[in-house]
Amino acid sequence: MNLELKDIAQRVGTETHLFPQSLTLEPGAVNVLLGATKAGKTSLMRIMAGLDKPSEGAIFSDGINVTGVSVRKRNVAMVYQQFINYPTMTVQENIAAPLRLRGSRDIESRVVALATRLHIESFLQRLPAELSGGQQQRVALARALAKEAPLMMFDEPLVNLDYKLREELREELAAVFSTGESTVVYATTEPAEALMLGGYTAVLDKGELLQYGRTPDIFHRPHSLRVAQAFSDPPMNLLAALRETDALVLAGNVRVPLELAGTNAKTITLGLRANAIRLRPRANDIEVSTTVELAEISGSDTFLHLKSELGELVAQLTGVHNVRIGVALLVYLDLSQAYLFDEAGALLLAPGTAEGSLNGAH
Repeated sequence: MNLELKDIAQRVGTETHLFPQSLTLEPGAVNVLLGATKAGKTSLMRIMAGLDKPSEGAIFSDGINVTGVSVRKRNVAMVYQQFINYPTMTVQENIAAPLRLRGSRDIESRVVALATRLHIESFLQRLPAELSGGQQQRVALARALAKEAPLMMFDEPLVNLDYKLREELREELAAVFSTGESTVVYATTEPAEALMLGGYTAVLDKGELLQYGRTPDIFHRPHSLRVAQAFSDPPMNLLAALRETDALVLAGNVRVPLELAGTNAKTITLGLRANAIRLRPRANDIEVSTTVELAEISGSDTFLHLKSELGELVAQLTGVHNVRIGVALLVYLDLSQAYLFDEAGALLLAPGTAEGSLNGAH
């Protein structure tokens, strides 16, 4: 399905939920809506599905204006945060329901195939209440997939599951979506989820559409500081700097040689993702003395919250590191991974681009 939104906006009373924006989804691909809570993801998705009518603008489906056309008259499948299944039907009957409505053939074999795909084939004769939360969400996903709608929408479907289940289902969904049989819209607050699903990403913040494009392109080259912040978890480290003729000057009079063309910006924000800070130096890294304020182990990574003369820092280290709170620690900032933004938050320099170079420190 080709879905195009032209100059749509959404207001409820005096509140603006979506500012005017246009977006054409990539057909047959995963289109991720990425943003924090209240960024506007659900409002945008409800307009796409036909659950709500925009205050302004128009929605076109395969070139036909469907603004205001009810979701009941559109071929759309949707999965929500809270798994929704028919409680009096078995798993098999839940998955078969959309197939029966369409008069499909070979219903039983298709139900088994979908259940096997989502690893719930052994639960087909159970009622939803007899399943765990993760299993119930798999049933809801299977029923949505059974509908074979040209537009499939997923509103943070994994948010209420535990870490391990989320990881498992992310991988399975990425494989399911890769067939290109439907245009998929997937809302999430998690940058890692967007990267795993790939495809295309629309970054939203406070009701504004900030950037849309191929997911890896936006991650590696965000147009603005707001996009970079939305697409970084943990948050990007932001360091204030003053630009001189051939250097950036950070707090503590740390000087970083800089060649940067095409801008007269004097006040610069230097951004580093947490994985660009490490414990062992490489060529041209900045050495920074820090104090450990917090150490968190999450999955197979360790997150260190550090206090330094440059400001507060968060480092993401691969593996489990036992670091005591309050100890002094030398860390190293990889400037080859630095982003530079001007006073207005516009991107000046991204890693691996030709606009300039940033290396080493004096």
